[in-house]
Amino acid sequence: MIKISKLLISLLFLFIFGVSQKVFANEKIKIGLLIPLSEDNQEIGQQIIKTVRMAINDIDNENIEIIVKDTKSNPNSTLKSAIELKNENIKIVIGPVFYENLIYLNEVEDTIFLSLTNKTIGLPKNVISAGVNSTSQLNTIKKFLELNEIKKTIFLLPKLKYGAEIKKGLKNSKLKTKKVFEYDTEPTKLTKQIEKITNYKIRKQNLEDEIKRLEQSDDPNKEKKIKQLEKKYTLGKVNFNSVVIADFDESLKSVATSLLYTDVSPEKKYFISLNQWFDESLIQEKSLQPIYYPSINKKNWEQYKDRFYRKFKKYPNHLSLLSYDLVGLIYYLSLKNDFMTTDAQKLFKDESSFKGKIGIFDIKNNKINHRLNFYKIEKNQTTEIF
Repeated sequence: MIKISKLLISLLFLFIFGVSQKVFANEKIKIGLLIPLSEDNQEIGQQIIKTVRMAINDIDNENIEIIVKDTKSNPNSTLKSAIELKNENIKIVIGPVFYENLIYLNEVEDTIFLSLTNKTIGLPKNVISAGVNSTSQLNTIKKFLELNEIKKTIFLLPKLKYGAEIKKGLKNSKLKTKKVFEYDTEPTKLTKQIEKITNYKIRKQNLEDEIKRLEQSDDPNKEKKIKQLEKKYTLGKVNFNSVVIADFDESLKSVATSLLYTDVSPEKKYFISLNQWFDESLIQEKSLQPIYYPSINKKNWEQYKDRFYRKFKKYPNHLSLLSYDLVGLIYYLSLKNDFMTTDAQKLFKDESSFKGKIGIFDIKNNKINHRLNFYKIEKNQTTEIF
């Protein structure tokens, strides 16, 4: 009975990940795991180890071997551990987790590193960003805009370090925007900039002028019209139908609140943001709803969280789920290729797709993009759009 159950689990894994049945039965699949196991980020590393073990149990293949090394969240330690993995004849490594630890990895030849970072600029040639990058997110936003025939979109981008990544994503996705505005995150500067972007002062003045005009007119219905106007904050339209806010957490809320202050409502204009990882605090912000964003598959994420909690009595972070899928991706590639003879670079060169719990991975030219889902928060609940 136990053997049958294990077989079913293994077959289910193959079905979920869309894997070919070409198996190299006697080939050892050695996967490196380069993660923080000491210093401040060791909890992240421990979660990744636990998740990788879950993935291996689900695959149920005795030929998979995981070799774990500590990065110590330091680029020099990362390089040392990476060389140790190479010396054990490991071609593919999951990790490092953080972008800052990648800088010396180009010294480790004939090894591919699947980093959990979502940054794509300035990567060594042998490092592939496996995180949910800006191109993947903006491709999904573009799909939503096209499906809903939304033509006039402005893009709000904070003046922060990740701005270059977002600009690269805009270029790669070919998302059409009316204009890209860069803003300061400092609250007083932000408010003034949003006022300018939305022509708030002009629209405010339009309202005051129209009330004065009616007061001085002979219009028999002027009192009724004036009362209607006094319920408004501005008069006149803004020249966009949707706004993409490339921000997160409290800063995202500040931008959205500034838009509300300038009489731009999410009930009349689409408020769209980047991947919020199902931030529950947004559900409580009724005034900012509806708000839309791309993300990983919510159902799979919640199932994984529940399963992880039942097993380890802690809730995982999203990086650990990504590591689960990367184990499946490497196993998938091992079934399609002879791991012992295939050049590691070539494994990610050819165009292919792989279905994981996060969603579909698209692989081409040593790059990974994700086909994401799209969600709406409205009336204090999250709904999948597609």
